Amino acid sequence: MKIISGGVTAAKGFKANGVHCGIRKNKTKRDLALIVSEVKANAAAVYTTNLVKGAPLTVTKTNISDGMAQAVICNSGNANTCNANGIEIANDMCALVEEYAGIDAKDVVVASTGVIGQTLDITPIRNGMKELVDGLSYDGTAAAEAIMTTDTVLKEVAVSFEIDGVECKIGGCAKGSGMIHPNMATMLVFVTTDCAITSEMLQCALSEDVKTSFNMVSVDGDTSTNDMVSVLANGLAGNKVIDAKGENFDIFCEALKKITQKLCKMIAGDGEGATKMLECNVSGASDEETAKTVAKSVICSSLFKAAMFGADANWGRVLCAIGYSGANVDVNKIDVTFKSAKGEVFVCENGAGVDFSEEVAKEVLLEKEIVVEINLKSGDGKATALGCDLTYDYVKINGDYRT
Repeated sequence: MKIISGGVTAAKGFKANGVHCGIRKNKTKRDLALIVSEVKANAAAVYTTNLVKGAPLTVTKTNISDGMAQAVICNSGNANTCNANGIEIANDMCALVEEYAGIDAKDVVVASTGVIGQTLDITPIRNGMKELVDGLSYDGTAAAEAIMTTDTVLKEVAVSFEIDGVECKIGGCAKGSGMIHPNMATMLVFVTTDCAITSEMLQCALSEDVKTSFNMVSVDGDTSTNDMVSVLANGLAGNKVIDAKGENFDIFCEALKKITQKLCKMIAGDGEGATKMLECNVSGASDEETAKTVAKSVICSSLFKAAMFGADANWGRVLCAIGYSGANVDVNKIDVTFKSAKGEVFVCENGAGVDFSEEVAKEVLLEKEIVVEINLKSGDGKATALGCDLTYDYVKINGDYRT
C-alpha cells in the first residue's frame, strides 16, 4: 500500500473537471466541479448532523438510496442552504448532468458550499455545463480547485493497494477551512475507487472510518450545514467483490483510512487564518470514548488554540479543557508533553506542573506542526484529534465573509 500521485481521478474510469461559471465574482476562481465514472458505481455517504441542512444533502440521500451513483457535481461560492427553492436548484443541477453528460439525474451526488442563505441562481451553472463536461479529463486538479472556498491549499491524495494480487486505487479531494467541527464526516470530501466492493460494505467502511478521522477534526467548533463525505466504487480494478467483512475488507478500510487521515491533516493545517496544525494524542484512557472526549475538548479549546498561536506553553489550559470535557478521568494522574520537529518538553506530571525551560518550550511551539501528548494513566484507551491555532486572521476572515 503506497501513496501515489493524483486525487479523484487516480482510480480507473474516473474523470473530472472544474470551471469558473460565474457564481463567484473572482473570475480566476473555479466554482463548479464535476466528477464522473465511466460506469455506474456503488455509493456511500455520510452527512452533517446540523438540523439546518443544505438542500443538496436531501437530494443526494434520495439519489443514492439504491446504493448507486455515477457522478458528483458541486458548486462553490454560494451554499445552497436556507433557500426556498433549494431542492429545486439541487435537482436542476442533477438534471443538467443528465442533459450534458448523459448520466441519469438520479445517479448524481450533488453538493454545494459557500455563503449560507444567499439566493443561488441556476443560470451560471447551466451556462457553464458544456465547458465543464467538454473538459472532463483524467486530471482531477481542476475539480479539487473548484470546491475550494477560503481554503488556501489544494487538498487531494491517492493510494494504491492490492486485493488478492489485483492492484486497486483510491483517491480523494476535500475542501475545508472554516465551519469545521463535524459530527458525522466533514466539510466536503469526495472519494473514488476502482475497487469492487458492495454499497453495503462501502457504507460500513465509511461510517466506521469517520469516527476516528473527520469526526476528530475541529477548526472552530462550528458544524457546517453542508458537510458531506461521499465515496464511489466502480469496480473497474477487477478484483473479487468485497461483500463481507474479512481480510480484503480490512485492506480496503486501511486504504480508505490512509486517504481520510491525510485529508484530515490537510484540513486541520489549512484552518482559516491558521499558522499551525495541532495534533492531540490521548493515551492511557479508561476506554476509547473517554480518550476521544478528552482529545476533542483540548483541540476545541479557544484558550489552548490561542496559546499555541503565541507559542506559549500554557499547559494549564490543557488541564482546564480536560476538566470540563465531561470525561471521567483522574486529574491527579495526567501527564502532558508538547512536541514538534524541534524536540519535546514535559510540562505536567500527575496533574501538577514540573520545571521546564520556557526558552526550549518556545522553540518547540514555534514550529508549524505541534503535537500534544496526554497520558491519563488509567487504561488502554487512546485517540487522536486534529485542529489548528486561533489567530487574528480567523476573526478578519469571518468578520466580513459574506460581504
